[in-house]
Amino acid sequence: MLTDLEKKVIASIQGDIPIVSRPYQVLAEEIGVSEETLIQTLEDLTDRGVIRRFGATLRHQKSGFQANAMTAWQVEEDRIEAVGKIMASFRAVSHCYRRDPADGWPYNLYTMIHGKSEADCRNTARKMSEKSGVQTYQLLFSRQELKKISMTYFPDAK
Repeated sequence: MLTDLEKKVIASIQGDIPIVSRPYQVLAEEIGVSEETLIQTLEDLTDRGVIRRFGATLRHQKSGFQANAMTAWQVEEDRIEAVGKIMASFRAVSHCYRRDPADGWPYNLYTMIHGKSEADCRNTARKMSEKSGVQTYQLLFSRQELKKISMTYFPDAK
């Protein structure tokens, strides 16, 4: 179970983090604790595995990446771990997940590939295929972003 303080700390980092020299101080002031308390609580939550990582959400279109493709791969189950590590090692890949196949859809490993163009994404997928030995895959290009937000776990905790 999380304490009220821990919930407040988690709520404080769920949204945009201020781009200032001491962002944790600003967040701490917003929830009425010291910067040291906020940082110590974050470290404790991380040590306990409640928080796995901090990550930035990059608006890829604004940074020069105009294309992205969710790529579905058909991988032998006994190779999933090894192939997943290979796929995840590519800089153009932001996500790598194993999922169960479905009737008529045999794919069980998924990667999100980002590139400057669709051709760039296709080239990366080809290289990933060559390096991993996985030849059966489908690229599903994004056509329109309808929603992209980070999950909010404690909306009322602040």
